[in-house]
Amino acid sequence: MPVHATRVLVVDDEKNERLNFRTTLETEGYEIFEASSAELALDLLAEHSFALAILDLRMPGIGGLELLARMRASKINVPVMIVTAYSDVPHAVKAMKLGAIDFLQKPIRPNDLRNAVAQVTERHAQEDDRADSFETNLVAAKRSINLGRFGKARLHLKKALELNEKSSEAFNLAGVLAEIHEDYNQAKKCYGQAIRLDRNYEPAQQNMRRLFEVEHFGSSNEPVNLGTE
Repeated sequence: MPVHATRVLVVDDEKNERLNFRTTLETEGYEIFEASSAELALDLLAEHSFALAILDLRMPGIGGLELLARMRASKINVPVMIVTAYSDVPHAVKAMKLGAIDFLQKPIRPNDLRNAVAQVTERHAQEDDRADSFETNLVAAKRSINLGRFGKARLHLKKALELNEKSSEAFNLAGVLAEIHEDYNQAKKCYGQAIRLDRNYEPAQQNMRRLFEVEHFGSSNEPVNLGTE
């Protein structure tokens, strides 16, 4: 639980969904702000600082993806988590290019929400590029992607793999980074290596299935999966 209240912005047009987020996260000590539209969210983002913004992908008018694009265009680099009742590759890749690499699918289990929010907020709590271990480099790579610093992310991920060349999670993240740069062949290689290292590593298997479906059928319902830190 955060020692001091950590501000989280929840953007969703459905009142009940916002209430679920508030109920789950306030018990963990987070300070929750709500917005029922992208316009209200932009007003709040201009007035307050947030550790995380949770955006519903599909909303009337301006959806979560367009809101994220407007945030980045306005130099609002708040880490973003995307929530959706569906997930397709075009939206996923666009979101990833804007630094959103954390996805949750509805219906969301409270424990999954708590864990995901904790991971992202902790990732950004102490930004320190002097990463010297596998774990700190892996976290720094994710943090850099969130902030759109893809070159720095690649350097941290390279260092992480030098320190641990047997990490399925690191190779899976390398695949995600390759997708951001639309290098899908390299992405498949990275996901494949993650699976070879651990046949039971579901995030890489899921990402590989998604790319396969897109390549052969043109669309997919699989979300991007980063695994866990």
